[in-house]
Amino acid sequence: MDNLRGAAFMVIAMLCFAIEDALIKQLSDTIPPGQVLGFLCFGGLVLFVIWSLIARQPLWHRDYLHRGVIARSTCEIIGSCFFVSALALIPLTTASAVIQATPLLVALAASLFLGQPMGWPRWTAIFIGFCGVVLIIRPGMDGFIPATLLAVGGMLGLAARDVITRGLNVQLTGMQFGMHAFALVTPAALLLSFIQGDTLAIPQGTEWALLAGGVLIGSLAYLAIVAATRIGNAGIISSFRYSRMLFALIIGYFAFNERPDLATIFGITIVVGAGLFTLWREARLRRTSLASQPAL
Repeated sequence: MDNLRGAAFMVIAMLCFAIEDALIKQLSDTIPPGQVLGFLCFGGLVLFVIWSLIARQPLWHRDYLHRGVIARSTCEIIGSCFFVSALALIPLTTASAVIQATPLLVALAASLFLGQPMGWPRWTAIFIGFCGVVLIIRPGMDGFIPATLLAVGGMLGLAARDVITRGLNVQLTGMQFGMHAFALVTPAALLLSFIQGDTLAIPQGTEWALLAGGVLIGSLAYLAIVAATRIGNAGIISSFRYSRMLFALIIGYFAFNERPDLATIFGITIVVGAGLFTLWREARLRRTSLASQPAL
């Protein structure tokens, strides 16, 4: 029952993230992507502050100055800025497909930098998964869109964030991590817009509604993913992260008239399949390790 509830929360979170991506892409037609990201992060920060005050949680924590926490939020800045820039320039489906390889990169980095053991089956799955990413991007071939490399930059930044998070030993809650990241991403996103030479765009009626929707949906996604990770089997529940790709395909088709070609669909299938296999192997090895521990 816990696994079913956790899976449901994860699917809800992925649906919300896919909708938020679509809203960002829509808004980027009239508002520079850096400013869109800045507006959304500031709105999320305000909601989290209000939430913390209602819950009587402290707004300041000394671990905010921990170099690992700062490094984590810096990677969040890099990943978010690159990914939002990609959403403005390439199809939603393509950007979402590239970002699906993030768990593969996290597994690879955790093995190389955190010393987590990984056998040849997962090494093979990661290699095949990255081949799927190359098939989606198709560098040097017909259909290659250079802006797709921005999505790759987003994937690298978000993967680094997740790897750093795994190695952190601090007393921050998920909400506090979120506030720290939002507080740093907001000015960084506006700085990105300034560096790109964008003029300040004041949202109009419909745009304000889309921005408010993005803030609320993004916050709902955060709440749902926190709920999902707190119950049930992590390996099983994490596999439902890939439902985001299905939602992106549906939204991209109906909202933006996107029709991925056969090569892209094949690449998406490879990436998702490799990611699911990696999660399954990790969950299986975790169960084996726990079963081999002596009972107290």
